Amino acid sequence: MTEKNINFPKIILHPKRDVAVRRYHPWVFSGAIKKFEGLAKDGDVVEVFDSKGEYLATGHYHKGSIMVRIFSFEQTDGDLLFWKNKLQKAVDYRQKLDLIDSESTNCYRLMHGEGDGAPGLIIDIYGNTAVIQCHSIGMHREREKLAQALREIYGEKLSAVYDKSAESLPNNYAETMENGYLFGEFSDKAVKENDHLFQVNWETGQKTGFFLDQRVNRQLLTQYCKDKSVLNAFCYSGGFSIYALAAGAKLVHSVDISQKAIDLTEENVAINQFQDKNHESYTADVLKFLKESETEYEVMVVDPPAYAKSIKKRHNAVQGYKRLNAAAMEKIAPGGILFTFSCSQVVDKTLFYNTIVAAAIEARRTVKVMAHLSQPADHPVSLFHPEGAYLKGLVLYVE
Repeated sequence: MTEKNINFPKIILHPKRDVAVRRYHPWVFSGAIKKFEGLAKDGDVVEVFDSKGEYLATGHYHKGSIMVRIFSFEQTDGDLLFWKNKLQKAVDYRQKLDLIDSESTNCYRLMHGEGDGAPGLIIDIYGNTAVIQCHSIGMHREREKLAQALREIYGEKLSAVYDKSAESLPNNYAETMENGYLFGEFSDKAVKENDHLFQVNWETGQKTGFFLDQRVNRQLLTQYCKDKSVLNAFCYSGGFSIYALAAGAKLVHSVDISQKAIDLTEENVAINQFQDKNHESYTADVLKFLKESETEYEVMVVDPPAYAKSIKKRHNAVQGYKRLNAAAMEKIAPGGILFTFSCSQVVDKTLFYNTIVAAAIEARRTVKVMAHLSQPADHPVSLFHPEGAYLKGLVLYVE
């Protein structure tokens, strides 16, 4: 071990409990740990060793089921240069996706947790602002290095870095933290996604301000919208609605229970100059709206928020997805196309599929699967961490 590593607490694994780490899985579970050498507190950087004393990985410690979230499989002191190199790899990857300096899209995800080798870290780019959202204490303690690294990589292209972690950090730690700018100040310039304009407020909006993970799926929707009646359920800021209007839909209804979301949708309709199109917004509970609406939609998008964030709530989530999709299938016109999604990580692809099958049976509709959908490439899934595939979607043809 090099001299700069000797002050990190060590975590020693039980014999034969090092297999997952050797397969580059980025989590160390509590049951795999045999003992500690040195005092490890929540958020500390620790090193992981096998039972024979061989170094395996470096990560952030937090007491709980997942004890260590690994950010390096090579010994490191986690200095500014380390994080700059990791961020640069992420930039290089997005360059291959044609997202860096794109003329049509200037909002994208730069860092996606385990998918980019940084568990607990999300960084989204909105024009000339980077929004950092940390989900672990350890990663939040790296925020100043991350902000500095971003400034060095992006140079004058970056005018602000905003830390929006208070909502996503562990409660006892989050209570002592406030969101705020690590550099720069707020810019209210609309961002572009596939040449469509969206007003994004990362300070007050959900997540980091916009659901970037539906970019590719929104574009796919445009194939089916021309001269069709479209329902965008759980519309939030109207992403799918804008794409449908741009594709020539004859009617678009946007529904969300949040008045704030509806206001944002109408603002985005206006800045894209679609206010004279056949668009209407409704502040309503989606399930109730589906049961009471007299419109027979030809295209429907059902994209609810996560119904379950823990295994304990998975059963209730599945029942919720079933009721929602059965109602959608009962409402959709014969020959209609349904885009349906789940972003609940604890509801895997197979369980979601089976739930939609149950919904179709309940609705007594014949349904064909046209496509399986997922998150876009700037929300990568590590080959060694399949749990990172959180967004599931189906395009269905309902007879």
